[in-house]
This record gives sequence, C-alpha cells and structure tokens, in this order.
Amino acid sequence: MSFLELLKIEFIKVKRGKMIPLIFIAPLLVVASGVSNLQNYFSPEYTNAWAAMFIQSALVYAYYLLPLSMIVVCVMIAGRETGNNGILKMLALPISRYSLSAAKFCLLLFYLFMEMVVFLVVFVITGLIATNSTGITEALPIMYLLKWCAGLFFTMLPSVATMWAITVLFEKPLLSVGLNLLLVIPGVLAANTPLWVLYPYCYSGYLVSCSLHDFTTKGVSAGFNLFPFLPCAILVFVLVLTVAVKQFGKKEMR
Repeated sequence: MSFLELLKIEFIKVKRGKMIPLIFIAPLLVVASGVSNLQNYFSPEYTNAWAAMFIQSALVYAYYLLPLSMIVVCVMIAGRETGNNGILKMLALPISRYSLSAAKFCLLLFYLFMEMVVFLVVFVITGLIATNSTGITEALPIMYLLKWCAGLFFTMLPSVATMWAITVLFEKPLLSVGLNLLLVIPGVLAANTPLWVLYPYCYSGYLVSCSLHDFTTKGVSAGFNLFPFLPCAILVFVLVLTVAVKQFGKKEMR
C-alpha cells in the first residue's frame, strides 16, 4: 500500500469522526470575545482597527486555545486506533508502522491548517461586522492577515510534533493530555526568557507578542529573528517527529 493510499484511508476515517466541529470552537470563542471587547472602543476615526482586533484575538489563541485544541485532536487521532485494538488490526496489514505514524501526523497537520482557515474566515466576518457597525472605513488588510496566520501555522509545527510524540509515547490519554497541558501553561513565561527558542510550545505566542510590540511602538520592530529560531525549530521538529514515527506501534509489535 502506497503512502498516498494510506493518507486517503486516514481522511476517509475523518468523515466518520467528530473532530471537524472541534476546530470551530476555539476560533469562534477567541474571535467573538476579542472583537467584542474592542468594539466598544471603536469610533469612525479609529486607525489600525484590523491590527488591533487581530492581536487581541490571536494572543490568547496562540498561547493557549490553539495548542489545547491540537492536544485534543492528537488524543482523538491516537484513540481511534487504540480503541477496540484497532492498532493491532492496522499493524497486521502489509503497512509500515512508520508510514502509518507519518500519515496520522499529516492528518494532524491537516486539522491545524483547517483550524487556521476557520480562524481567518471567522475573524474576517466578525471584523467586517465590527468595522461596519462602528463606521470604520479602513480597508480589509488581507495580506497582513494571511501573513500572520501563515506565521501561526508554521510556528506551531514544532509544538504539534512534540504533542504527537508525547501522545505516542504515553498511551493513556490522561497522561498525554496532562503532560501536554503542563507544557502549554508556562508558555507565556518561557516566551519572556532568552531561552524561548528552546521551548516550542511558546513559538506561536511569541510571534503574536512580537506583533503586539510592533503595534504598540508604532512600527518599531521587536525583531522576530529567524536566527536562532529557525535552526532550533527545525531541530526540535525533526527530533520529536523521528521519535514519534519510530515509537508508534512499537509496543504492539512485540
């Protein structure tokens, strides 16, 4: 069985699951609360309304709600195979367990991408309602929003890979969820230290914090430097994904 066929099977399983509605919850909550809080301060003369709304919505989302939703998706993807000994049935087929783990991680990335799309769509709709109701004539900065949403997606990759590795290593859902939660909570603290590049759970939040700094200092860049971030992020991503791929199904094969 080819990897593409394996991916097709994984996506067919998605249609039978209940994970699709899950990716709507966090964006709806954070955008609705963020925009509604700022809307009370808007006036027709307000400038940079879109940037203010985005930062207000994305800050808590990047640090907490997005990682938390991905933790739940990881557990649900893994649980679908462990339930009723489904993993044993899959491993009994002529399929490499490495390919199976990689396919499931690709499915996880699909959910991350879809949640970013939902976040962008919900934010644009809510923002248009807020600006029109308050008389703000500022144009929709679609390239600005696409740039930051893409940044959130790519900075989440090392964190998502780490979450998946923990989910694979700790078969019991309570253990994997608990450990991931413990790693998500101190993300804000880690982002305010020089060692933030070694803590993947804070990458997306740090990115939004930099955009907040740029916004409040009127264009003075906070400097989200690709070095040393990019080498560290790539190294973390490769290492934890390698662990996840190699350890997936290893216990059941014994």
